Amino acid sequence: MRRLLLALLLLGTALQAARPQRVVSQSVGTDELLLALADPDQIAALSHLAGDRRFSPVATEAARFPAIRESSVESVLRHRPDLVLAASYTQPETLALLRRTGVRMVVLTRFDTLEDVYANLRTLGRELGQEARAEALIRRCQERAAALAARLAGVRQVRVLGVSIYPFTPGVATTFQDICDHAGALNVAAEGGLRGHAPTPSERLLLWQAEVLVATGDGSTQATLAAIPHYRVLPAFRAGRLVVIPEPLVSSVSHHRLEAFEALAKALHPERFR
Repeated sequence: MRRLLLALLLLGTALQAARPQRVVSQSVGTDELLLALADPDQIAALSHLAGDRRFSPVATEAARFPAIRESSVESVLRHRPDLVLAASYTQPETLALLRRTGVRMVVLTRFDTLEDVYANLRTLGRELGQEARAEALIRRCQERAAALAARLAGVRQVRVLGVSIYPFTPGVATTFQDICDHAGALNVAAEGGLRGHAPTPSERLLLWQAEVLVATGDGSTQATLAAIPHYRVLPAFRAGRLVVIPEPLVSSVSHHRLEAFEALAKALHPERFR
């Protein structure tokens, strides 16, 4: 028995030593995943946007940790990382320079669906030595998504259009499409053939017959959109059928996007939440 206990103790010590102890996250998306999975003492620094509420859904939690000053290699290496987390949308030059330093890196590349989120959680769970924590979080997310699907069973999909002050519209293969898929919504841009974040086809918007417009922002969003002619003439906009969801939730590439699923579902199908 003593030998068994000693063996288990040595195994636990070895596993702990194998875990990275100074992890630096280079993007908001990896910040969200790292904060959910790592022990606090494993986190050396988060991205320079982690504490900015305009972009980060984990700003309050992120305030407890140091942040890199910008996305430069020098700023990352200043924290002496033994693991760097990045995303495929990180500047290619930065990724290339980080690889040349020889520091251990994980670059996440897929974010479009909730299944992509689960895959990323499992990848980071293995890298951080936190597999059990990753699986527990995935189970909670699956249960939450299943509960939302049960509430929305049989609803008529509402025709929605993602609108923005930027000249792009989200079609298929975007986080916005994933939100629609879980919120009882039909993305008319995807139906119209748009893929990714494509240039807004102003002349086609009326033909898509959107019933509700979905935007990110705050109380000033409607006034801002009113200055854009191709939105101002849409019947949905003129009727005030606009749903505004916080930007950090809509753009989240982590499990926090479930909050966007629920927010849009409640706005489109309030009768299912009474």
